[in-house]
Amino acid sequence: MEGIPHPIPRTVDEVFNDFRGRRAGLIKALTTEVQKFYQECDPEKENLCLYGLPNETWEVSLPVEEVPPELPEPALGINFARDGMQEKDWLSLVAVHSDSWLLAVAFYFGARFGFGKTERKRLFQMINDLPTVFEIVTGNVKQPKDQSGGHNSSKSKSSGKTSRSESQPKGVKLTTPPKEEYESVEDEEEDDEQGATLCGACGDNYANDEFWICCDVCERWFHGKCVKITPAKAEHIKQYKCPSCSTKRARV
Repeated sequence: MEGIPHPIPRTVDEVFNDFRGRRAGLIKALTTEVQKFYQECDPEKENLCLYGLPNETWEVSLPVEEVPPELPEPALGINFARDGMQEKDWLSLVAVHSDSWLLAVAFYFGARFGFGKTERKRLFQMINDLPTVFEIVTGNVKQPKDQSGGHNSSKSKSSGKTSRSESQPKGVKLTTPPKEEYESVEDEEEDDEQGATLCGACGDNYANDEFWICCDVCERWFHGKCVKITPAKAEHIKQYKCPSCSTKRARV
């Protein structure tokens, strides 16, 4: 249940920003902050729901008591299934329900404030341009892959351009995610292609001025700021594991 009041979105852009904030909070719960989320979903507690909030945070709470609720409610009782499923399957299930809830909330606002056909279509297109929570949690977002023929993913921090080198460990101390093109591609084309790489935590695109790091276990790329890794800290990491992979290994 959302205890902090938030501005009510009334336009397409405002509804989309509300959607994006809630989505970012849910992604945090199911990826970078998954250990905390797992602990809060105690099966011994009553029916719990996962809420994404517009300020990019999340909370696990009991559902609201008023009927009908002010906003559509997320899936009820997610904590009961936690220990009866494989963790990855449970997280995937929560992610699917989270995607459904996000759409329900967005189009609830659209209906409430009289969005017409054009406005609804624009809102859906904006939402559809983002990967779903399920895609990010399961790793089904298009991710960079090593090319055959010696195209291992390694980077030069000084130039910010991709350089292929088999001697450097993939994923550590890297500023730019790999691209699925050969080295003969021009620099300008490479910059455009980097936009297809998405952060495994927040789902946003690559940007030239941002530090990125790749997990050596799941091979997903992350903004350094999303996983709290700075370039200086990365210099001392021999093998990087993202929060999700670190949690899974610790719990086995």
